[in-house]
Amino acid sequence: MRIRCKPWAKPELEACPFYISDPKACKGQWQAQFPKTQPLRLELGCGKGGFIAQEAPANPEYNYIAIDIKNEMLVLAKRKLEAAYAEQQLPLDNVRIMIDNIMYLRECFAETDRLDRIYINFCNPWPRGKHKKRRLTHPRQLVQYRMLLDGEIWFKTDDDELFEESLEYFPEAGFRITTMTRDLHSEPTLRYFETEHEHMFDEMGKKIKFLIAEPDPSVPEESLRELLQYSEKYSERKR
Repeated sequence: MRIRCKPWAKPELEACPFYISDPKACKGQWQAQFPKTQPLRLELGCGKGGFIAQEAPANPEYNYIAIDIKNEMLVLAKRKLEAAYAEQQLPLDNVRIMIDNIMYLRECFAETDRLDRIYINFCNPWPRGKHKKRRLTHPRQLVQYRMLLDGEIWFKTDDDELFEESLEYFPEAGFRITTMTRDLHSEPTLRYFETEHEHMFDEMGKKIKFLIAEPDPSVPEESLRELLQYSEKYSERKR
């Protein structure tokens, strides 16, 4: 889907008090960007903010960072967050938003920036063979998250191929899958805040796939470091 240019998006973001204009400068000190030190959660590809605008105000005991690659999308997330916190009469102090290419996430996060949870909601499935390495769940990406993560990755998609191949990706990158369903909405105990895409796909009758994965302590650190080096070399070639 092509996103219409919004010339006002960047200036509006730059005037926003919870927008991080230079995320690389925060590397190694993300907790200092919040009033309180709390477990840190990250949403990769937040889009219009439908998820984070529900999740963050409902859980003030956590700090959140929401990332997207487009100003035009992030500015809509910014507005949704402002509306959600205003409606609930809450201080908007536990969430930060930023623009970044997730392929280079480690340029903005150090291994001391420990993450309690990562959310990946309805990311681009990149179905063509030569593009699959761009997936947010490709092992080259997952190993980057693995080095930052103390907790879990929660992954949702409507795409069958992406989900089935991701079931193989996670173990390759040093994770073990602890929860998995190919029909999330048939299991009420697993359901949580829905995104715009999730609501749309549900109305279309498409089943939502979901998994939770956590770092597998049995995987040798050395093998993860080797995969990480390979990932970083690939990212450099794509610049």
